[in-house]
Amino acid sequence: MATKFARFTLTTAATGALLVAASVASAQDRPVELRFAHWLPPTHSLAKTGFEPWAKSVEAASKGSIKISMFPAQQLGKAADHYDMVRDGIADVTWVNPGYQAGRFPIIAAGELPFLIGKPGPGSAALDSWYRKYAGQEMKDVKFCFAHVHVGTIHSKKPITEPSQIKGMKIRSANGTVAAYVSQLGGTNVQVSAPEARDALEKGVADAITFPWDSIVSFGIDKAVSHHSDMRMYASDFVWVMNRNWYDKLGAAQKKVIDDHCSNEWAGRVGAAWGDLEDSGQQKLAKAPGHTIVQVTPAQIDMWKKAAEPIYAQWMQAVDKTGANGKQALEELRKELESRKAN
Repeated sequence: MATKFARFTLTTAATGALLVAASVASAQDRPVELRFAHWLPPTHSLAKTGFEPWAKSVEAASKGSIKISMFPAQQLGKAADHYDMVRDGIADVTWVNPGYQAGRFPIIAAGELPFLIGKPGPGSAALDSWYRKYAGQEMKDVKFCFAHVHVGTIHSKKPITEPSQIKGMKIRSANGTVAAYVSQLGGTNVQVSAPEARDALEKGVADAITFPWDSIVSFGIDKAVSHHSDMRMYASDFVWVMNRNWYDKLGAAQKKVIDDHCSNEWAGRVGAAWGDLEDSGQQKLAKAPGHTIVQVTPAQIDMWKKAAEPIYAQWMQAVDKTGANGKQALEELRKELESRKAN
């Protein structure tokens, strides 16, 4: 009798284990939709070199259990709202420019410091690797995926070679750090997002814009500016962030797929693919009628760098207020950039 009871107990336990395993497998394979929101046009170079390849790779790695729906061109909200959109569950993943909300994310603003990052691919990998230890503090209400950058310059209606020329100009700045730099130089900032920039320039609301090279063409801004300063003036950093509740509901296998795609490798991959394409826009503009690539001498570059020193000091002070050590953080980022030959 005891033997029969033991056999029954074992059989019941085994059946229960199988049911639990089946339940786990079912949860892992349950089809889910990932709503990916961004504010670029669907034909933009980053959509083709970053968003779409990443989405296809996630879908393939998840064996189709994660289906990605794209919402480009501010369909779900304004460009500056994309961080809050993912936090609040309006979207599941968003592409965010932290500099659109100046002062809210002071640590990652290091990537925006003038003349710090020169190469977008290794620069993206360096910034992402450096920022990961701070992301949990600064972006704690979302799941951080990865960070990357583009590198750009100033495009204007007249030649600009020296920082003294900014005084009295109206500049559409790429982010909060560049805006502080423009103010330091005596210029006035025009706060509009990238999709609104061409209109601001055509209406005379702005005289110049800080922007990457190819996006000048893809946003049609080449119709509003004609001179392009040949220098690596600034970088803008971007983050891909995810709604925590959406991620937490995934099965274990699906979470691994997402984790594998929220990596430093993908940060460098997206940064290089998009950054190299953006840089290629310089040649397009050089060949375009009515456009001039304005040469900037090494001595003039030194003038720009010298003028940026107060912005570095302001950044370190802002980071100190978060409880981190601004000077140490900047040294660590510079070492990371140097190790990857990205400065």
